Amino acid sequence: MSGGVDSSVAAAILVEQGYRVVGMMMRLWSEEPLTGVKHNRCCTPEQIADAERIANDLGIPFYVIDTKSTFRNTVVQYFIDQHSEGNTPNPCIECNRQIRFKFLLNHALALGADFLATGHYAQIQHDPTTGLYGLYKGNDEQKDQSYVLSVMGQFELAHTLFPIGHLPKPEVRAIAQTLNLSVHSKKDSQDLCFLGDSDYRGFLHRHVPQILAVGEIVMSTGEQVGTHNGLANYTIGQRKGLGVTASRPLYVLDKDAEHNRLIVGHEEELSHLQLTAKRVNWVSGMAPTDAFEAEIKIRYKSKSIPAWVQPLEGQRMKVYFRTPVRDVTPGQGAIIYQGSQCLGGGIIELQSSVTSNNTACTKSE
Repeated sequence: MSGGVDSSVAAAILVEQGYRVVGMMMRLWSEEPLTGVKHNRCCTPEQIADAERIANDLGIPFYVIDTKSTFRNTVVQYFIDQHSEGNTPNPCIECNRQIRFKFLLNHALALGADFLATGHYAQIQHDPTTGLYGLYKGNDEQKDQSYVLSVMGQFELAHTLFPIGHLPKPEVRAIAQTLNLSVHSKKDSQDLCFLGDSDYRGFLHRHVPQILAVGEIVMSTGEQVGTHNGLANYTIGQRKGLGVTASRPLYVLDKDAEHNRLIVGHEEELSHLQLTAKRVNWVSGMAPTDAFEAEIKIRYKSKSIPAWVQPLEGQRMKVYFRTPVRDVTPGQGAIIYQGSQCLGGGIIELQSSVTSNNTACTKSE
């Protein structure tokens, strides 16, 4: 329970369905008090009070679990390390991998629970014929969170419930209001929970100032055209704010963390027909043996893109897009779908060369 409307309604639905429910909230790591810097918005005293009040209204026990050390050493450190390597991470994926469906799930099971239930917008289906569990998109396309849940496997899905995954967000709020839950109109949380002021650049400057050191801006041909003020201040595909005058607009193509160089080029150089990904998780627990057709999402809110997926050894995969794709960003998730089913995904590690010399994978491959 986070103190928000989604987890509150999820708990209420389970109580109504006859489950014996225990509310748990994780106390996450935050920075020491600093002048002018807000604390994270997750597990604040106000959030804890909201969650505890909802638990009391529902007549269920409520506990706060100290997760600070584990969260700092996994999710926050991952965020720092990835930026240090010039990548743009999605720490929510790592949080679900390391914290929610590992640390918290194991804690719940150790207490004798059968399931960990959350307020995520996703769905789980069980196939009695194969015995396999499948992860599917939430019915509310705008709120679907299967992208960040793609790290789940069969064990996690077998012990997880998503009580509101089939509902649209307005209906969730309506249920909360009908039940007189005080959080029915509470705003959705935004950005990263451990960034109290929503300023990841300020956070990185305080913790790893060296990655905000100035360096060269170079063309993809190697020609220096300017100076950047820290690689973490830029994202793949960025056009504005480069401080470089050129006859044609320039875009960020890549980050060379080893040499502290920002690589820029023209718009056509942003497009790619393939990528590779590491740390690939297959929801079924079994990697396919052959290439197969699917749709890929390369960012949380991006559209699904038709592609061929080729599983590789060492928890890696290669993705061949049918049409050129812009802004393929190392560190982001490359998540695999077939229709509404999420098959798994990995972390983008390499961009392909520009489209002029690429050939998409065909069925014969």
